[in-house]
Amino acid sequence: MRTDCALNIILIGMPGAGKSTVGVLLAKRLGYNFVDTDLLLQTKQRARLQEIIAEEGMERFKELEADTLCSLATTHSVVATGGSAVYSARAMDRLRALGQLVFIDIPLEELLTRIHDMDTRGLVIGPGESYEQLYLERQPLYEKFAEITISGGGMTVEAVAAAIEEQFCG
Repeated sequence: MRTDCALNIILIGMPGAGKSTVGVLLAKRLGYNFVDTDLLLQTKQRARLQEIIAEEGMERFKELEADTLCSLATTHSVVATGGSAVYSARAMDRLRALGQLVFIDIPLEELLTRIHDMDTRGLVIGPGESYEQLYLERQPLYEKFAEITISGGGMTVEAVAAAIEEQFCG
């Protein structure tokens, strides 16, 4: 296991930015664990994200997500967070205490070509709100919390993983 890198690398960004896919690749490159906080939440609640949102509502979903993030305890891991993680300052503080926050920044136009399953994906999005509106709402939050930003527009997931590794491990 490499010990010259950050303790944990925490990936934040929009749904469709590739956090989970990049996270798995990066964890393999570094010999780290991989943690997907959406999967942790689903396991804890015994329901898919979309079911939790439909049954509990968006505000309760955000609370459950924040609780999951605040209870996270891991080392030498790449952590892919849900896109809505940035709505909770306490969760982001916890994640920052665990490692380095990396924002995978993908341009809106590219994200729109990647997102095809908005109804089943488990997006925290208001009734009648578009993905574009969600992007405009969240972008400043990602920028606020990020310690490192990787501009991944036009890059393959392998290239994004390599760019993150270079930032952390030289």
